Amino acid sequence: MTTYDDRASLTDLTATLERVRGSVEGVIEGKPEVVRLALTVLLAEGHLLIEDVPGVGKTMLAKALARSIDCSVRRIQFTPDLLPSDITGVSIWDQQRRDFEFKPGAIFAQIVIGDEINRASPKTQSALLESMEERQVTIDGQTYELPSPFMVVATQNPVEMEGTYPLPEAQRDRFMARVSVGYPSVEAELQMLDVHGGASPLEDLQPVAHAHDIVKLVEAVRTVHVSEPVRRYAVELVAATRTHPDLRLGASPRATLHLLRAAKASAALAGREYALPDDVQALAVAVLAHRLLPTAQAQLNRRTAEQVVQEILQHAPVPAAPGRQSGFGGLGRSVPEYPQQPPRSL
Repeated sequence: MTTYDDRASLTDLTATLERVRGSVEGVIEGKPEVVRLALTVLLAEGHLLIEDVPGVGKTMLAKALARSIDCSVRRIQFTPDLLPSDITGVSIWDQQRRDFEFKPGAIFAQIVIGDEINRASPKTQSALLESMEERQVTIDGQTYELPSPFMVVATQNPVEMEGTYPLPEAQRDRFMARVSVGYPSVEAELQMLDVHGGASPLEDLQPVAHAHDIVKLVEAVRTVHVSEPVRRYAVELVAATRTHPDLRLGASPRATLHLLRAAKASAALAGREYALPDDVQALAVAVLAHRLLPTAQAQLNRRTAEQVVQEILQHAPVPAAPGRQSGFGGLGRSVPEYPQQPPRSL
């Protein structure tokens, strides 16, 4: 059971997370909601896919997050000639030892930045499947565990651009959330010229948190309380994608699990010990949309997966329940009734 001393340490860890947020926002101007989603995925033990046009700061966001944490970081530039062994590693014959020696690939890091992931062939992309789901790599029948925490932050350009391969469904399903950075506002772009005009702020960025702090935060997020009505609400949202007439592929059970974990991380970021339907609503588009495939007719009608998820949110009843006991370890705090509010987004 969690004690008050544990709650004090949780407060310290939350302050550490605020330092990480401030460090990243000092590099990415005018995008606090994007930074918040990246931290949510980190605390939820997920992987983040950043999709947008070139030049809006996709790689800079990934680098800023990685450099703000004192942990091992590796960057992989995905190109058409990249081989799976370049990612996972390879066994090389050692003449002196008369045996094979395993040379780890770039995936053996705590934060892995995959730049332009959809420029590599599907064969190379498949090298990430085992590591992203099971956090391990199997080479020549030998299994190697990956470090903790482990997070893949991948960037990709829209599929319509030259030299890109669409990510396989199994690959997209392993990313907890997808985010688009988008163009900055006029004020943010003016501030960016002042900050980035002389030198890149990444050069002076120093770590503000240690890897073991992130591990403790992840463990704390696991204990966030999620009531049965909120769990059912998440399941019903995901189930609705499987029967929607505009979708030929709905979300998987893994999507339900990712949505629940992300909601718990969002609640912790908000300073709450329990998740609300608001947390599920705010993350539904980011967690579900990239897994869905619209039908041919929906594409002709210019219906996007994001629009379908918003429609499901508008029609799904929001659960309401009386106050109950919850918290990190059950500290006896009363949870307010779930608010009946329209869907919001990060």
